[in-house]
Amino acid sequence: MTFRRLLLGGAAIAGLSAAAFAHSGATGVVKERMEAMKSMGEAIKRIKPMMSGESEYDAAAVKKAAETIAAEAGAAMTNKFPEGSTDAPSEVLPRAWEEWDRFTALSAQLEMAADGLALASGNGLHGDGHMMGGQSGMMGENMMGESMMGNASGMMGNGMMMGDGAFPDGMTAEHIGQMPADGAFMMVTQTCSACHDRYRKDED
Repeated sequence: MTFRRLLLGGAAIAGLSAAAFAHSGATGVVKERMEAMKSMGEAIKRIKPMMSGESEYDAAAVKKAAETIAAEAGAAMTNKFPEGSTDAPSEVLPRAWEEWDRFTALSAQLEMAADGLALASGNGLHGDGHMMGGQSGMMGENMMGESMMGNASGMMGNGMMMGDGAFPDGMTAEHIGQMPADGAFMMVTQTCSACHDRYRKDED
């Protein structure tokens, strides 16, 4: 699978958040979290064409979108998931509360990935002369125990996500911020996908 196909696939799944949570009739905290998901989904959709080369890259717009996502992730997100808030039109599975530690870890990871994307916004896209890794050895042996330089699809595919959707131990926003922006963007969308796939009800 090519780097571009991975990028588009991850972004397409994450971009569903706006539609998946934008239902009428919601009130209270359920409405608040639906609006937060919609805000993040719209931020992703605004910059997705830049990442796939369909529109001109705008570093300021990417940074702004990343900051929007970061502001709605982490504790800001989990605080909108009080136990028992599963009434329709909520599409959150009870599994989110049953696996609360894992759910909150993914939310914190999303905040970190978005912060990393904000830092990476000035790096341009892969192929524009910005080298993945290299600057701190983040993609080298110190982080992964093996060389991750070279094949972009391998690095941004299974190589950078554990089986449960988690990032490698020790990864920080600063590490992600050294990637090209489309690589950092993929870290955001893959985290969204990992969370949605496990904790969102299937659409009818």
